[in-house]
Amino acid sequence: ISAAITLVIQLAGFVVAYTLRTETFYDILGGLNYLTLAIYAAIAGAADEESLKWVDDPRKIITTILFGCSRGWLLVFLAWRAHERKGDSRFDEVLGKGGNPPQPLNFFVFWMVQAMWVYLISMPMLFVSSSDVRKPEFSAYDIVWAILFILGVLIEIVADIQKALWVKNGRRGDFCNVGVWAYSRHPNYFGEIFQWWCLWMFSYSSSEKLSGGYVDPLWWVGIISPLFTMQILLNMKPTGLCNAEGQSLKRYYEKCPER
Repeated sequence: ISAAITLVIQLAGFVVAYTLRTETFYDILGGLNYLTLAIYAAIAGAADEESLKWVDDPRKIITTILFGCSRGWLLVFLAWRAHERKGDSRFDEVLGKGGNPPQPLNFFVFWMVQAMWVYLISMPMLFVSSSDVRKPEFSAYDIVWAILFILGVLIEIVADIQKALWVKNGRRGDFCNVGVWAYSRHPNYFGEIFQWWCLWMFSYSSSEKLSGGYVDPLWWVGIISPLFTMQILLNMKPTGLCNAEGQSLKRYYEKCPER
């Protein structure tokens, strides 16, 4: 059902966006899709009489809250960025801007990739929300991974805010090196990748296998979440590192050889 919900949201987004020839709400619908899945998983868990109810399971509650905070921030930030930029150059060619012929199939691919992104990233959250495991107390393992997940979310939020303020203040210097940006070229991407590794590890305790999550194929399927995040941000054009660095990589090393 979660996959169907995601597909409907993204297909509807594609139809409306292509009709209006706009990409303005592409990222926003991605954020809303995440929150919709989290709400659906919580409601479905609370309504199912045969399974452990959402309100009675602290793991489900903490996972939903942390996931909601992470994706809630993403929605707010992307909505603000879309408003500030008044457009996204990634879509100029496929939408036929600048005299180019429109490419509806390629634009459709963008939306389907987003559908995959939302659903696959959400898998550890869905795994926890559908679990019937009764473990009322958190182990040290659970606490560590929950804290690390929070840390990943905070790193991404702080990095986004610091970069936005740097841009707002006129992009002083050739590259952003304020705050966490002094330690990494892409701390926002690090925070995004790190948090999904942490949530996948946290979901281990929700496995229904008596021998533990390491023998649970459904838990192992959840590793797609951090791996797909890495693929999107590190290797896939025109987003992530490929979009952030691009032709400026050579100039970056010329300006900052110590890195």
